[in-house]
Amino acid sequence: MRVLTWNLWGRGGDWRRRRDAIVAVIAESAPDVCGLQEVWDAPDGNLAADLAERLDLRWCWVCAHPPRPEDGVAIGNAVLTRWPIVAVEELELPTGGLAERRVAVCARVGAPTGVLPFVTTHLAYRPGGSAIRLEQVRALAGFVAEQAGDCAYPPVVTGDLNAEPTSDELRLLGGLLTAPAVPDLVLLDAWRYAPPDDPGFTWDRRNGYQQHSLIPDSRIDYVLVGLPQHDRGRIETVRLGGNAPVNGLWPSDHFAVIADLSD
Repeated sequence: MRVLTWNLWGRGGDWRRRRDAIVAVIAESAPDVCGLQEVWDAPDGNLAADLAERLDLRWCWVCAHPPRPEDGVAIGNAVLTRWPIVAVEELELPTGGLAERRVAVCARVGAPTGVLPFVTTHLAYRPGGSAIRLEQVRALAGFVAEQAGDCAYPPVVTGDLNAEPTSDELRLLGGLLTAPAVPDLVLLDAWRYAPPDDPGFTWDRRNGYQQHSLIPDSRIDYVLVGLPQHDRGRIETVRLGGNAPVNGLWPSDHFAVIADLSD
């Protein structure tokens, strides 16, 4: 089973050409399930629906940021999958009083050998905002545990978490280096299975959109997987995607993460 997570940068830059580049990367990667963030919905269509049609996938989308008054464009999170989506639930995350909405969506995916609880989210972006993200992580962990009950696969949690691997947010959500946010919920960071000399930066100044970024190269996008169940969900390989231009154009301001899991 191949899973992918990717922040698609809304309608930033030359978004029409970028859409074609995004399709090319996902098609080449051939994931079974995708968790996507900053996915736009507009009066002229929905990006998740468009990608699903081009790639012959099923999809669901939930709104995070409501439509902008000037153009009616909303931003949300989406799941794309080649298997049926049997149920969808969403959770509004706490924002600590910030004027922004953040959500998590769980799609229960009907994989060939059982149901996969697949979650994607986008935590608050704010330098120094760890306290807010910790609140979000605690809410997210409870949601994941609730949605993962009685499933054949361990939960898979994907997204742009805006936090680095050694942060309190990832320690709490992982549940290995500190007490887990929810008892017995342990989520393994797929990048721990990458070659040790590969930092896995997903926010990277090699990306043409990040050349002048004040934020240092960082690994902030994740595939997190619960402990294997009957050998299902064991992390086998992991790599970056979308980390090169397509026909001279960078697909997004983030790189994707692609992980292969046992099924």
